[in-house]
Amino acid sequence: MRREEKNAIINSLAEKLKEYSHFYLTDTAQLNAADTSALRRKCFENDIKLIVVKNTLLRKALEMSEGNFEELYPILNGTTSIMFTQTGNAPAKLIKEFRKAHDKPVLKGAYVQESVFVGENMLDALVSVKTREELIGDIILLLQSPAKNVVSALQSGGNKLHGVLETLSKKE
Repeated sequence: MRREEKNAIINSLAEKLKEYSHFYLTDTAQLNAADTSALRRKCFENDIKLIVVKNTLLRKALEMSEGNFEELYPILNGTTSIMFTQTGNAPAKLIKEFRKAHDKPVLKGAYVQESVFVGENMLDALVSVKTREELIGDIILLLQSPAKNVVSALQSGGNKLHGVLETLSKKE
């Protein structure tokens, strides 16, 4: 591979790192062609971009990027595939679901919500990471709860007041 080709790949990876806010590093080696095709299809369905990369080129792209990715450098060995996504937990859910029938892909590390996760043992933690929309929904529910309590209290008080007024009006 010529230097120009390598620089083009590094620049392309650096652009993808800027474009996508989350990425996962996985090991997909030893998957046969059918399993690899199934994994790529699942990634496409879940709006995840899967790319097999050379570790040295990925490292140079990470070094060019603005983020702090130093914790990921030691895991850049062997076969590495990178999953780019806009939803932080989508690749983790996909990996967990795909591994019910296969032994790969293995999670090497991830960069999710400006945090670095290293190791296969972090997969369950990544599955439980909430998306931005889920967090906003939780906040709205928390904000609505006190308002619902006030409205409910006012309505029940209104019913009591109505009953008292009706009783008083019938006495006369």
